[in-house]
Amino acid sequence: MTRRLAALAAAALLFAGPAWAQSQPPLRTGVDGTFAPHAMPKLGGGVEGFQIDLFTEVARRMKREITIDSTSFSGLIPGMQAGRYDFIAAPTTVTKERAENMLFTAGYIWTAFQFGIKKGSAPIKDWADLKGKAVAVNKGTPYEQLSKKKGEELGFTVQVYDTQPDAIQAVLSGRAYATLGGHTVIKYAASKNPQFVADKELTETRAHWAAPVRKDNVALRNQLQDALDCMKKDGTIAKLSEKWFGAPPPADGLERVITPGYGVPGMPGYDPTPHELKCN
Repeated sequence: MTRRLAALAAAALLFAGPAWAQSQPPLRTGVDGTFAPHAMPKLGGGVEGFQIDLFTEVARRMKREITIDSTSFSGLIPGMQAGRYDFIAAPTTVTKERAENMLFTAGYIWTAFQFGIKKGSAPIKDWADLKGKAVAVNKGTPYEQLSKKKGEELGFTVQVYDTQPDAIQAVLSGRAYATLGGHTVIKYAASKNPQFVADKELTETRAHWAAPVRKDNVALRNQLQDALDCMKKDGTIAKLSEKWFGAPPPADGLERVITPGYGVPGMPGYDPTPHELKCN
């Protein structure tokens, strides 16, 4: 059963909440609750991680409460398009295809694809090294799409799992030679398991992770981005990045860089109109 959590302060769980949060309904969103360190189960119940901290603070700055579903990533976009969610809090890679069907905020962190392998395995120098082997991926992600394309071209198989931890376990157990995932997740997993190694990063895959909303909700997209941009300006996102990923982001990291307009430059749905950023 889908776990629901209220990403609220403890007092808000006991009382009706502050007056400013009662004028509008809570924001409804979702994450993949097994996608450490972005969202993962915590001791004592509930979910914690970079995405939880990030969007709890976004909601606070928007003067809204927020409820966050913990579910599989493959159900999040259909859930939002069906009206179950107002936006998606899970890290979502901005692609042209997705941007044609959803509106995105500007990116709040870069992502790049990276392989993870079992300790002692030969490092991957390029895709051809995977010929005759198996690659494990998380269902419904760009890692699945790219791996299947390359697998057909070069002759390796792709194993699809409901969660990224399951894909990593397939590598550790020997069912797959490598897993392909986001670099933050691969590096985090390697830091927690000495038998798992962060291997080749595909630098050409660098892309924006941003928050999508439905195409008809321009106002919400802009409000979310304003909050995120203010959190870039005052260093909040950079601090959260260091907390969860183990190192401060680079100077050109999207945790710090405020891009012009609303949305991702060069993508469908981008609005280049200049606007004044007003932060409390």
